[in-house]
Amino acid sequence: MTTPHWTPAGGEPLTWRLTDLADGSLQSVTSWPGSALPDPALARSTGAGVRVCVLDSGVVPDHPQVGRLGGSYTVTAGPDGVHVVEPDGIGDTCGHGTACAGIIRSLAPDCELVSLRVLGAGFTGTGEALLAGLRWAVEQRFDVINMSLSTTRRDFVLRLHQLADSAYFAGSLLVASAHNLRIESFPWRFSSVISVGSHDRPDPLHLLYNPVPPVEFFARGVEVPVAWLEGGTRRCTGNSFATPHVAGLCARILGSYPGLTPFQVKSLLHLTAANVRRAP
Repeated sequence: MTTPHWTPAGGEPLTWRLTDLADGSLQSVTSWPGSALPDPALARSTGAGVRVCVLDSGVVPDHPQVGRLGGSYTVTAGPDGVHVVEPDGIGDTCGHGTACAGIIRSLAPDCELVSLRVLGAGFTGTGEALLAGLRWAVEQRFDVINMSLSTTRRDFVLRLHQLADSAYFAGSLLVASAHNLRIESFPWRFSSVISVGSHDRPDPLHLLYNPVPPVEFFARGVEVPVAWLEGGTRRCTGNSFATPHVAGLCARILGSYPGLTPFQVKSLLHLTAANVRRAP
């Protein structure tokens, strides 16, 4: 295994994408005692019975690639400055959330999708809205929470970390995208979160385990066909679009094996990665 070519001042190698490795590949010889998750069982799962929250810019209602939502909510700030979650009558403001929801739906068509809008037009949002939205999602005990966004503001790190740990202990899988630029952001840096970077393979089920932390998995994130505003589609590139692929795989696993803890789901993701050798 070659060492990633970029290292921050602290000396820790950070690998955002598969192409950050000089040889462009990941070779892992990690094995697991006993039998691994059978691939046919994962392939058969549709995510039925699994509740997924898309924490993003909202979702276009009844987009043909998304279908019916289990609910649509938004975070707003009241006159007293307190952020609250209430029903959303706007939908998506920039297309990003709809794209993520469509990817999840394509992999787990029978999961229950709920939209929580914390971003506005132009992909803008506040850290307080992000915290309020994540807190609500954790309190609602969603099985999977997709966060294709992050913050670089360190004054939010402690509260984000507490919420990420709360999700982990409550049984909610928090799947978060690494920043597209080589800068630190959160919550994907937390070990209680499933962190995702992107690869350029066209197979939406092609998952790679990264033995060089902090990013744990790579999924399809280059030229991904996605749902967009006004019922349309486009192709997009970025870790934002790799992340819902992993969220969809998590929904599949939980659809086949309800009640698994986040630790167990993360372990099974590792076992199903294309570059992990499983014990016979």
